[in-house]
Amino acid sequence: MLSKFRYFKTDISGISLPEKFTFPFYYEPHELSRIAAQELQEYLKTQTDFEHNFGLQKDQEGFVIGKMFGVLVCLDQNDKLGYLWGVSGKLADSNHHLYFVPPVFDMLTQNSFFKQEEAILNQYNRKIEALEQSMALAEAKKNLEQTKEEAQNDIRRQKRRIKDLKIQRDEKRASFDNLSPTTIEQLELELSEESKKESILLKKMTKYWNLTVENQKSKVESFQAEIDHLKLERANKSSELQQRLFAQYAFLNQNKKLKSVGEIFDDNPPAGAGECAAPKLLHYAFQNNLKPIALAEFWWGQSPKSEIRKHKQFYPACRSKCEPILAHMLQGIEMDENPLLENPAEGKDIEIVFEDDHLAVVNKPAEFLSVPGKNIQDSVYERVKKRYPEATGPLIVHRLDMSTSGLLLIAKSEEIYKKLQSQFIKRTVKKRYVALLDGIVKQPEGIINLPLRVDLDNRPHQLVCYEYGKPAETHFKVVEIKNKKTRIHFFPITGRTHQLRVHASHSLGLNCPIIGDDLYGTKADRLYLHAEEITFIHPVLKEKMTIFKEAEF
Repeated sequence: MLSKFRYFKTDISGISLPEKFTFPFYYEPHELSRIAAQELQEYLKTQTDFEHNFGLQKDQEGFVIGKMFGVLVCLDQNDKLGYLWGVSGKLADSNHHLYFVPPVFDMLTQNSFFKQEEAILNQYNRKIEALEQSMALAEAKKNLEQTKEEAQNDIRRQKRRIKDLKIQRDEKRASFDNLSPTTIEQLELELSEESKKESILLKKMTKYWNLTVENQKSKVESFQAEIDHLKLERANKSSELQQRLFAQYAFLNQNKKLKSVGEIFDDNPPAGAGECAAPKLLHYAFQNNLKPIALAEFWWGQSPKSEIRKHKQFYPACRSKCEPILAHMLQGIEMDENPLLENPAEGKDIEIVFEDDHLAVVNKPAEFLSVPGKNIQDSVYERVKKRYPEATGPLIVHRLDMSTSGLLLIAKSEEIYKKLQSQFIKRTVKKRYVALLDGIVKQPEGIINLPLRVDLDNRPHQLVCYEYGKPAETHFKVVEIKNKKTRIHFFPITGRTHQLRVHASHSLGLNCPIIGDDLYGTKADRLYLHAEEITFIHPVLKEKMTIFKEAEF
C-alpha cells in the first residue's frame, strides 16, 4: 500500500519541520513542500508513464488540459520524512498511475457497481431515445396536427356559412313589407328553423371534431406516458446511484473516522467534490498511518480559457468543494493561523487627501478593507464613521479591493452620496490606476474587453465568461518598461470585481499579472496596484475636480 510514499532525493537534512500543518486556503509553501513539488515537476518533465496533453509542447496532439497537482509531506511510522503525489481529477483518462495516490473511490473500475448501474441507465436512455425518435410517434403527432387543422377549417366554414345564411335571411325579411301577416309569420318560422338547424349542425360538428382530436391526442399521449414512465424510472435509478456514490466517497481523518461526501454536503455535494488533490492525499496518508506535515498544490500546463492558472504556480485549495471536506479531514490537527481572520488594517491609517463640508477623498492603504467584511469590521467605512460622526448616508461612494491602495470618495450626507453615485452610474467619473506588471507589455496602449463573473466554486476569484459574464472594459497605456517589469496606467470603463487584476493576468488580456497579486499571480510584499487619480463633478460647487495621489512604488 505504501508504494506511493516516496523519500526525498534532495538533501533535506538542514531543513526544520514546520511547527504546524499548512492552512490549505491561504499559504506560502514550506521549503519541504517546494522541494517535493520540484521533484514532482522534474518527473512530469521527463516521464514516459502516461501521455497527457498539458499544452506545453506545440507539436502535441489532442485536447489541452492543464492539471492541478499536489504534494503532501509526511512522516512514516519510523519518523522518516517523505511525500505523496496527487492530481485533481483524472490524468490521461485514468484514475490510477504508478506514483500518484488513487482516488478515494474509483467509480470507473471494471465491473464496479457504477459501471453496472451506468449500463442500466444507458439502456433507459436508448429506450427513451428510440421512443422519442420513433416513426410511430412522429406519425401520431402528424395525424394530431392534421386533425386539429381539419377541425378548425371545418368549424370555421360552418361558422362562415351561418353568417352568410343570416345575411340572406335578413335580406328576405326586408322584402316582407307587401306580404300578409299570416305569410310573414309562416316565413319567419321557416327562417328560424333554418337558423336552428345550422346552429345544431355546428354543435354536432364541434362535438365530432373534439372527439376526433381527443382520439388522436390520446395516441400521442400514450407514447408520452411511456416515455415519462421510463424517465421517472431512470431518475429514480440515477438518484439511487447518486446516493450509493455519496456513501462510497468517504474520507478519513487522523482518528480513522470516516465521513461520506453525502454527510458532509447534506446529500447535495458540488460536482467533482472529493476529486481534488488535497482530499486524495490526506485520505491516503491517514489510510496508511502517515503523519501529514505540509501541503502544497501547483498548476501544471496551459491555463484554461476561463480562469487564470499559471504554469508551476502554487495555489490554495478551492473553497466550495474542499473546505467542508478538509474541515473533517483536518479535525484535531494544529494548523497555521488563517490569515484571512487577521485584521490587515491594524497599525495603518487612512490619509485625508481632500476635504470640504460636503465630501472627502481619502487615500486607502493596501491590505485595508473599504467596508466591513464577514470576519473583520475595521475598514475605511468604520474609520470615517468615527471621524465624521454627524455624517449621514452610506459614506463610501465606491470601493477598492482590499489589496489595492488609492483614492476613495467619501460623501458626508445621503444627498451628496446619491449625486456622486449618479455620476458613477452614468460613468462620468474618470479613474486612473497605476500598476507594476510582472512581464513586458509590448503594445503601447489599447483596450481589453473580457466579460467577468464570479467563480462559484472558488469565491472571490473571477472567471472570464462570454456566456454569463458581465461586460468589463479597461483601457491601458504603458508608462515604462524596466527590468522586465511594466509600469502601466489603467483606465477602467466598468467597475467589475477584480477587473484590473484579471485583465492584466489573463492570457486573453495582457498576460502579465500585477506584481503581488496573490489570486491571479504571485504573492509579494503588497499588490502593486494604486488608484492614483479620480475626476468628478463636485455636487454642490458644480466644478470638475481632479484629485491625485502618487503611488508609493
